Amino acid sequence: MTTAATAPGRLEGTPATQIAVRGAAKRYRTSQGTQEALASVDLEIPRGQFVSLLGPSGCGKTTLLKLIGGLIPCSSGELLVDGEPVEKALKQRKFAFVFQDATLLPWKNVVDNASLLLDITGNASGGGDRVRSLLRTVGLGGFEEFYPAQLSGGMKQRVALARALALGPEILLMDEPFAALDAITRDRMGEELLKILDGGRTVVFVTHSIPEAVLLSDRVVVMSARPGRVVADIPIGLPRPRSADVRRSPQFGEYEHRLRSYIEDDPEAHRD
Repeated sequence: MTTAATAPGRLEGTPATQIAVRGAAKRYRTSQGTQEALASVDLEIPRGQFVSLLGPSGCGKTTLLKLIGGLIPCSSGELLVDGEPVEKALKQRKFAFVFQDATLLPWKNVVDNASLLLDITGNASGGGDRVRSLLRTVGLGGFEEFYPAQLSGGMKQRVALARALALGPEILLMDEPFAALDAITRDRMGEELLKILDGGRTVVFVTHSIPEAVLLSDRVVVMSARPGRVVADIPIGLPRPRSADVRRSPQFGEYEHRLRSYIEDDPEAHRD
């Protein structure tokens, strides 16, 4: 097991950088003055790597994810995807997003909800078979004609995942997609996500769950309390493919302890 943190934002011996965050800061104007959400974040993510952003509530994890995906602009610094401005990657539809709320349209059935982004982007032609195949992949075969009101929380998130994957994105951005689920369903969804993705796609995953970060990630980036900064960048050396059994290994527990220590050692992490 690796025992020393790498320099923030870097992992040795990895493929070429796909996402580069350079000195990124984000400030908001409020009635109480300027609030700093992120302060000079540097981060490099190689193509095909699964990276989790971990930290206390309000540390800027989601803000950083939105900056990476081009949903909001930096106040200072820059973000590059494949060496070009993030805005170009957004226009090229290199990203797909999965949020905590599945945001399904209640009047559309499962297959139509999963096809929604294809319809919006004008790529629906020939996509029906792919969507149905993805629904089978995420465990929803036989539920294509069901409506959101007939689905459990975990099933709704499977629809949201299929909807995102239908676009064939190079980069999948996930903002605590399983946080609203019960513990058992959340664990199961994490294990299924590993099987569904199976490498080859860059994933940036926001979570406040240390076990979830260890199970899923090639690398965990730990952020400080607001304003968010990268305080540790930990390669997860557990072998792949991973299953629930890895949770019982001594190495898994060591990674959990190590990541928790970075958060608990941050005095600002315990301040409201």
